[in-house]
Amino acid sequence: MTDSTPPDPTAVPDPAVVDPTAANGQCERAESQPQQQQQQPNIESQGEGLKMDQEMKITDSIDDKGLLESSMRLKPHEAQSYRKKALWVSWASIVVTIILAITAFTVSIMRNSASAFGFAFDATLDVLSSVIVVWRYSNAAAVHSAHREYIACVILGVLFILSSLCIMGKAIHDLAIKLLPEVDDFLFGVSVVSGLVCLILAVIKFMLGKVLTSRALITDGFNSLVGGIMGFSILISAEVFKHERKVWYLDGTIGILIGLIILAYGVKLLVDMVPRIRQTRNYERFE
Repeated sequence: MTDSTPPDPTAVPDPAVVDPTAANGQCERAESQPQQQQQQPNIESQGEGLKMDQEMKITDSIDDKGLLESSMRLKPHEAQSYRKKALWVSWASIVVTIILAITAFTVSIMRNSASAFGFAFDATLDVLSSVIVVWRYSNAAAVHSAHREYIACVILGVLFILSSLCIMGKAIHDLAIKLLPEVDDFLFGVSVVSGLVCLILAVIKFMLGKVLTSRALITDGFNSLVGGIMGFSILISAEVFKHERKVWYLDGTIGILIGLIILAYGVKLLVDMVPRIRQTRNYERFE
């Protein structure tokens, strides 16, 4: 008979004989945790990079298709809603500025005011620019057409240059012959009404132009802003001349200054937009 001694339950197992699979499993789990933590930010960064690449591709595809930035910002029904608002504002501007132009031409002839003549000419330009904006947004399918937008801007640039030459020519002529403006309450009333109406139209056009990313509409708003400034300039020059007869040249000087501003804006439009027309001339399908 052999003696069988039961194993000691309190004995500590030899570390050399520990199950290697268990040790390897624990090590693998311990090592996999930091690797997973490192992979998470990598995945997030890859996702952000993918989104940026997609956005760049979308922007490039929009530019390649000859569309404005508003095509990415606005939903179709929103774009059409703003297009209709632009048309309503343009038609209202046409009616109002025709009345103002006729009134200002009458005042310039009766009161010998170069500023009034300049405002009348600017009001006529405002009518033509609003007509161009109406053409620009008359086609619902071309609301985001870059080619149509650039054509409208080039036409506006040409009109700005021509009108600036006429305004400066009249102002220089009045300064050369020392034409003195006449002042009365009728001139003041026309100046205030014209200035306020044009400034209101300018603000509305600027807001719509920003939403639709339309340079043509913003240019139309700039023209209305110039009209508002010229309307108040009539009031300022007449008031100054009323109290100080020596400053008779202020009216003509303001006319020249406004003419130069319009000329510079017109040249800037042509420089910016003529090359873009050439780039987008293949995208006339919206017509």
